[in-house]
Amino acid sequence: MCGKRPGPENVGAVNRIAQLVAADVISSTNNLEFKQENMMPSARLNGETITDWDSFHTECAQVFGFPEFYGRNMNAWIDCLSYLRDEDGMSKFRLRENEVLSIEISHSEKLRQQAPDILEELEFCIAAINERYDDYGEKPALKLTLR
Repeated sequence: MCGKRPGPENVGAVNRIAQLVAADVISSTNNLEFKQENMMPSARLNGETITDWDSFHTECAQVFGFPEFYGRNMNAWIDCLSYLRDEDGMSKFRLRENEVLSIEISHSEKLRQQAPDILEELEFCIAAINERYDDYGEKPALKLTLR
């Protein structure tokens, strides 16, 4: 059939194939949208480039989209990530109810070697933020993944 127009006897079959292909494309598109909607939002920090507190706060300000007036200390960090389900504009992330922001640190072993105090403080602060959400009657909002 390639290169030739279908004869009248094949038009029905060609139309049916076109319908099946169109249905498959729509189904694939719907599945893709479904998967994208159910993907956990994530922020990726590069543990290789974090060598001190200054580089940590620079990386976080960029990755999380903190405002210009971000205080570049852990109290400010906690404040910026404590209201991710509200519209406070303290981060580029806005979580829906029960949604979780995954904070992934690549090269986490390098970070642990270069600045173990930062990693330890980060783990502590994420736990404190999640406890804050629990106090509000909400599910935890942050998950830390070390890679």
